[in-house]
Parts: sequence; C-alpha cells; structure tokens
Amino acid sequence: MRGWRQLEFKWPWRERREPRAPKVAVEEPARPSVPRPAEANAEGDRDVSQLRDWCRDRAAGLRLRKLAACVEVRWNDRLQSTAGRAQWPECWIELNPRLRELGDDEVWRTLKHELAHLVAFSRARGRRIAPHGPEWRQACAELGIPGESATHALPLKSRRMKRRFAYVCRNCGERILRVRRMRGHVACYGCCRRFNRGRFDARFRLVEEVL
Repeated sequence: MRGWRQLEFKWPWRERREPRAPKVAVEEPARPSVPRPAEANAEGDRDVSQLRDWCRDRAAGLRLRKLAACVEVRWNDRLQSTAGRAQWPECWIELNPRLRELGDDEVWRTLKHELAHLVAFSRARGRRIAPHGPEWRQACAELGIPGESATHALPLKSRRMKRRFAYVCRNCGERILRVRRMRGHVACYGCCRRFNRGRFDARFRLVEEVL
C-alpha cells in the first residue's frame, strides 16, 4: 500500500496566483567535443562526464526523470568488436574506447543508439519489448538518428573464439553454439514463448551435444 503524504491547503482568498510564463521551445543540448585518446584524462575522464550529462539532459527532456537521475556512461576496454552496449535496469551505457579513433560522429551515434535502448525500456515499465522493436526505433528518431540500424557496422577488430559447446532443443531442433558451457537448466526460448507464454518449461530443455 502506498503511503499518504500530508497535503497543505490554502484558502482561496489568501492564495495569490502568479501570471503564467509563456511556453518556450526547448532546444537539444549542444554536443560537447569528445577528446582524442591522447587527451583523455585518466583521473576523471572528463569526456565521460560530458557524455553522461548529455544523456541525462536528453532523458529529462523526454520526461524520464528516473532515467535522468541514474544513467551512467563509461568506457569498457574489454569490448572487442562491439561498439557499445546498454544495461537495463542498471541504466549503464558502455562504449568501446576505440570509437574515439573513428571520430566524434561515431561516438555520438553509438551513444544515442544505446541511450535509445534505455529510453525504450524505461517507457515500457516492465512490459516485455523487443530490443530493436518499434519502441526503440521511435526513441532513435527522437534522439536524432531516425532509421538507425540494429547492428553496429564499425571497422573494429574482432576476437574470434571457438564455440566448443552445442545445445539442441528436441522439440523444434534449434541448435545453439556456445563458447562456454551453460550453467543451470536452460530451455528453448522459442518453444517456451510459443507454448508456455515465455516461461520456463522443462519439456523444452536444451540438451548438450558432444562436438
């Protein structure tokens, strides 16, 4: 049960209403320039704080107060071929540091791409949505990248790792390759979604194959 807050009432004849200020169009915050790797500050990473502040301003402009209060941006040296990724509900945006070698435009495009994910999930309020569905595409358009591709086609060096484990669904025959062995009980998502409303069903449990 939600708590009740005490309300303060005023008599009409004691209340003095101020004239309403005219509405002013809100412009998109200016994009700060992103320092090159040689200019990066190892102590505070000023470029990261600028990117974070920009994301918070955009989230506030979209009336997403909770997202504006907690969204964070950081560089992740462990990213190889991935340009960036978003973590929900942690509200983290991680960027590949090598994006700075490709120019500011790639940094900002990737930042908006990932922020759009957080905007879409924040608006969904727990409702299950597709990662690159219509909610995400709408957020991309509002952030200035309409028609954004779901994949990052960037010339980043990839690290290929051999997938040594294979898992098969006995119901539909779906085969999944993995670099590491799965832990716990894992079922076929497609079959669970089709026959059990997306919930785990032991009938569709994945079986490991020997490669």
